[in-house]
Amino acid sequence: MGAATSSYQIEGAFREDGKGSPSGYLLHEKGQDLERTTGNIACDHYKLYASDIELMKAIGLQGYRFSINWPRVIPSGIGEHNAKGFDFYKKLADLLNNAGIERG
Repeated sequence: MGAATSSYQIEGAFREDGKGSPSGYLLHEKGQDLERTTGNIACDHYKLYASDIELMKAIGLQGYRFSINWPRVIPSGIGEHNAKGFDFYKKLADLLNNAGIERG
C-alpha cells in the first residue's frame, strides 16, 4: 500500500526558511484563489513530517511518493540554492528510510 502527495497541498510553510514561491504569489492575487484558500499552511507537513511518517508507519504504508517544491530548494528559480530546503528533503528521505517506507 502506498500514498502520494503534492508539495503545495501538504507542506505549508509558505515563506519559511528562505522559500521563494512564484506560483504562491499568484494565488494571493485578488480573485485567483478558490474560496480564499491557499497552501500557506496546508497540512503543515514541513513542520510535522516526523509525526506524519510515524502515522504512515503505523498504518502500514510501504511506499510514499512526494514532490519537491522547487522554490523551497531554489528560491529565485535560478542560481543559489537554499540549504534549509535541501535539508528538509534529506531529513524527510532519511526518516522514510528509517521507517522502512520506500520513496518514489
